[in-house]
Amino acid sequence: MTSPLVRNVSDTARWVASFRAEESARKDALFRDPFAARLAGERGLELARRMHQGAWAFTARTVVYDEMIRRCLDAGADTVVNLAAGMDARPYRMKLPASLRWIEVDLPEIVDEKDRVLADETPACGLERVRLDLADVTARRALFARIGAESKHAVVVCEGLLIYLAAEQVATLARDIAAVPAFRSWIVDVCSPGLLRMLQKAYAKELERAPGVWAPEEGPAYFAQFGWKVVDVQSMLKSAARIGRLPFHLRPFSWLPDPKGPPGGRPWGASVLLDRA
Repeated sequence: MTSPLVRNVSDTARWVASFRAEESARKDALFRDPFAARLAGERGLELARRMHQGAWAFTARTVVYDEMIRRCLDAGADTVVNLAAGMDARPYRMKLPASLRWIEVDLPEIVDEKDRVLADETPACGLERVRLDLADVTARRALFARIGAESKHAVVVCEGLLIYLAAEQVATLARDIAAVPAFRSWIVDVCSPGLLRMLQKAYAKELERAPGVWAPEEGPAYFAQFGWKVVDVQSMLKSAARIGRLPFHLRPFSWLPDPKGPPGGRPWGASVLLDRA
């Protein structure tokens, strides 16, 4: 292999969509995403064929995020803000109240492609797509302020985003989200330093750069310093075992108890629901 398979964030978004397409094609599918294959495109499906390991983890994460979003909606959330939304199609595939406001934020080229693929589809709720590089802190804060002024109870979704950011970028984003009173819940994924090292080794040849740079030593407790409290933690292994998608050779690891403190060198990852402290 002379060049990386995954060249940019657009490839990553298509790659993840291909796993949703694969799950949706199963007779016992845990969710149905009829748009995933189109959003993945030939590029995404080819990436999945050549980099299939870990499909179970993406399926588990999708299921858990669906559950956490529903939990927030049941608690009265009127707005969902999906940062780095990629090729996610939840506003189309989930049963959502028509009064819900869903806002997707991503790079212009990703939003343009998504607009093209889904041009003839109708979302289940109000949907707004924002073309924005989240690294533009000034524009990001202006967007957050606008959404906050127009919402009473918003949940922010960062699926597969934080691991790619530098520590200071994560800290700044956490402060920016906490600065908006209407942003009352936040769904994120967290991996341990041990899992990050494992991913970097496993995908070093396939990705343009090592897959991820952020893995807090504190685990989910990292967010407390920014005014967030942990409401729910669903580990990747246990979630995949619960929904029947964990490979046989990994099942014994799901029987181990989750770390009570910092996960450290143990390979561990989870989806985390945070509420404003």
